[in-house]
Amino acid sequence: MEKRWVQHGNSDQTSTTLLAQQLQIDESLAQILVQRGIHTFDEAKFFFRPNLADIHDPFLMKDMDKAITRIGLALDNDEKIMIYGDYDVDGTTAVALAYSFFSKFTDRIEYYIPDRHKEGYGISNTGIEYAAANQFTLIIALDCGIKSIAQVAYATSLGVDFIICDHHLPGDTLPDAAAVLDPKRADCLYPFKELAGCGIGFKLAQAYCMAHGLDADQYEQYLDLVMVSIAADVVPVVDENRILAYHGLIKLNNNPCMGLKSLMDSTGRAKIFTLTDVIFSLAPRINAAGRMDHAKQAVKMLLCDEKEMAETQSIFINLQNTDRKTSDQNITAEALSLIQNSESMINRKTTVVYNENWNKGVIGIVASRLTETYYRPTIVLTHSNGLLTGSARSVAGYDLYEALLTCADLLVQFGGHKFAAGLTMSPENYDLFSERFEQAVASTITDDLLCPEIQIDTEISLNQIDGKFQRIIAQMAPFGPGNTAPVFVTHDVYFTGRPYIVGDKHLKLNVKQQNSAIFESIGFGLGAYENIIMPNKPFSICYTIEENVWKDQKRLQLNIKAIKTDRES
Repeated sequence: MEKRWVQHGNSDQTSTTLLAQQLQIDESLAQILVQRGIHTFDEAKFFFRPNLADIHDPFLMKDMDKAITRIGLALDNDEKIMIYGDYDVDGTTAVALAYSFFSKFTDRIEYYIPDRHKEGYGISNTGIEYAAANQFTLIIALDCGIKSIAQVAYATSLGVDFIICDHHLPGDTLPDAAAVLDPKRADCLYPFKELAGCGIGFKLAQAYCMAHGLDADQYEQYLDLVMVSIAADVVPVVDENRILAYHGLIKLNNNPCMGLKSLMDSTGRAKIFTLTDVIFSLAPRINAAGRMDHAKQAVKMLLCDEKEMAETQSIFINLQNTDRKTSDQNITAEALSLIQNSESMINRKTTVVYNENWNKGVIGIVASRLTETYYRPTIVLTHSNGLLTGSARSVAGYDLYEALLTCADLLVQFGGHKFAAGLTMSPENYDLFSERFEQAVASTITDDLLCPEIQIDTEISLNQIDGKFQRIIAQMAPFGPGNTAPVFVTHDVYFTGRPYIVGDKHLKLNVKQQNSAIFESIGFGLGAYENIIMPNKPFSICYTIEENVWKDQKRLQLNIKAIKTDRES
């Protein structure tokens, strides 16, 4: 699928020039920093040298004082505490963090993860009833609960208090809990709004340590778990998240918890893990537990403190991930066939597909794959407990959540954010919902948004790329939403030698400009260009710059994202 090239303009040349002089860096790199809100030397220092001393005071979060008071009361009175969390990576890492931390102060503590297939997302009455029947009087809910008004009221009627630690967007009314920690609540003045659910749990542990005079290493030891949640939950890697992710990666690569160490070893990667490696290697494995069986297996692995047990759990998790791959590949093929064989679905602005036999645990992955193929807002539904339950995925720049709001009367429940959501509905509403959702999207989405785009940071010549240039780019990591790896565009390049195909569809070639060095390049999925680009004919490339390591030799490599053979196209 062809992509639109969208290049940033430099609207602040004065700041760019001054910053380049102060930092003694290439002006193109200074331009990228300015585009990302970094205008001064001090702001650059904060960015390039993430410091744990700069994370925010947890007591700036609304209700944090109430949460610490209620937990202290529970510990003083020897109450039973339940740590309750979602079944995805963010939820399981949050549960592992909170359970491990508070287990230092009481042995009257358990964790609970709802069954994805039987209980569904969020706080369930089943979980509440289990707590009440087993004399738990306090539930600390992580990565869920901000809209669980009825469930919290039900728990209160059974003598069970709640502390909500969530990062999703609240509704108009908050649950009547002992404390509600969510930076996105309207009356919360916490300076950073984009923490992951595990990040809220981390702030809770930080606050407890501050209130009781405990050393910072009592909560900083969980930075690897927080970093994994940041990567997996695709939250912006800026401000506090950047600090946590930066130091979390250091811990992951030097002294990870036993469970993550075993999982890293099982991937067969003998190298330094980046945030991208976490997203594509570790997160899917942790997620597989909740998709194929029960997420408590992932928590069990993350809590292991014995090598042999951790290895056993990681082997089990890997087997589940293999099953997950097979399942999502099969369902994706079925869904694509369903779309391709339906004339009415081809020209729509949305994709809504349903099959009662699809595995509830993998339909979110399938929705993402369908979005990649057709690039339009997508919903994949299956049957569960008498209802249709589904996952929704959007395209860049389009607010899926707002479209779902227009269909709220047809839904039993829904929740999420602008790019991803979950929903349930009665089976009889499927056809009407499909049409209403199509109408809502078609009336609000623009044609540009239905074409994937490549955001280009700036234009450079190949002569600007050298070791220092790449080292500064590397210091901009960790990369993620809000701080993506810089994408460059260069025009009038030529290939040398002969391009060739690797792995069936990837393009391998060497490129240069007049009077420039030759750069090794790889274009994943760009194999079709082998016979399109011609010798001695200039073309344009947009790309990221990487350091490729092969047999202990390090070379700069261009990772080409797209090619244009016509400057005016």
